Amino acid sequence: MLILEGLRLAQDEFALEADIVFPDQAITALIGPSGAGKSTLLSAIAGFLAPAQGRIMWDGNDLSGIPPGRRPFSMLFQDNNLFPHLTVLQNVGLGLRPDLRLTVDEKKQGQDALAQVGLAGLDGRKPGALSGGQQSRVALARVLVADRPLVMLDEPFAALGPALKDEMLDLVKAQLLAADKTVLMVTHDPSDARRVADHAVLVADGVVCDPVPTDVLLDNPPPALADYLG
Repeated sequence: MLILEGLRLAQDEFALEADIVFPDQAITALIGPSGAGKSTLLSAIAGFLAPAQGRIMWDGNDLSGIPPGRRPFSMLFQDNNLFPHLTVLQNVGLGLRPDLRLTVDEKKQGQDALAQVGLAGLDGRKPGALSGGQQSRVALARVLVADRPLVMLDEPFAALGPALKDEMLDLVKAQLLAADKTVLMVTHDPSDARRVADHAVLVADGVVCDPVPTDVLLDNPPPALADYLG
């Protein structure tokens, strides 16, 4: 379970406060105005930004001082973070071994993950030979093999067309929830939140609000969210 306990993040004139328990093994959307701090919050949970005060707790353990590589998370970025000189299988294999000295069993794990996301047989290709949607699937396969309990999505499908984005969101929901992951998803699109998120959290006016059912938040948005949604 992820708990932000008396957390305060500060960068220059920006500040964000959070005192929140995220639902376990569910998808929670982070929604709010641009610049409100959604991606900054993920950076802090990931360990790339040290809190000014408070604690980030996972399963009762304080993550303070633990470097990003040893924290229990995987992350999907908008650019997919694929290495163009590596094959699809090697890019997935980075989720298992950063040195890419993969055993036969680990290669099989990578191939199985690629099959899960609909890319069976493409393991020898380079990312540049794939479509944008296929590249997103490779990044998702890497998350699956990494097998971390917390997955954070920072608008990874924002550059995709509407139909392909919906397809990827459905795939994320099916694969990650089946694997009992806790998922935090930054989005600017309320339809994305409605499609896949069990709960939603408003990030606005320097505060991370408590999670509520997604439809409840979006059907009756508070003023800060209503102004943003228009």
